[in-house]
Amino acid sequence: MKELLKGLNIYLIGMMGSGKTTVGELLAKELEYRFLDTDAIISAVSEKSINQIFAEDGEDEFRQLESDVLQEVSAYLYTVIATGGGIILRQQNWSHLRDGMVVWLNVPIDVLVQRLKDDDTRPLLKREELQTKLISLYEQRKSLYQQADITIGIEENDNPNDIVQKIMVEIPHKIRQENSDLN
Repeated sequence: MKELLKGLNIYLIGMMGSGKTTVGELLAKELEYRFLDTDAIISAVSEKSINQIFAEDGEDEFRQLESDVLQEVSAYLYTVIATGGGIILRQQNWSHLRDGMVVWLNVPIDVLVQRLKDDDTRPLLKREELQTKLISLYEQRKSLYQQADITIGIEENDNPNDIVQKIMVEIPHKIRQENSDLN
């Protein structure tokens, strides 16, 4: 698989709570790639939690930091990168995402609600009823998520290893499809 990818980065996109970090770590091990999480890098560089950045500096400042970090990490090769759920909102980010293979972890809203119901670390979920807010975010972002190279539909009972295996099956299909499109 590593030879097939030729160092191409894998970017995991999807809603908050979709498992991008957990799946990303496992996928990186499977591929013998390094793993990076844009939110973790933003927190380390800013020396603030994502919540603090949203509260003190606002969402626009966070999105700029996110774009800056993506620009930096997109220069790497052999890397699985877990992104923040809203990274797809800025058009400029797509130029960096397109340098690699973009994988959308598409998780049903009811599963996200179960995963996030006790999570107080998500600034965009602070003010509204959880399911209503997730539906709203999903509807705003769905057409952007659909621009991914690969969509992985996640079922309620899928564990992170199941998801990694789904991705491992889809990567060769996508590469073969792209190669045949070039011929």
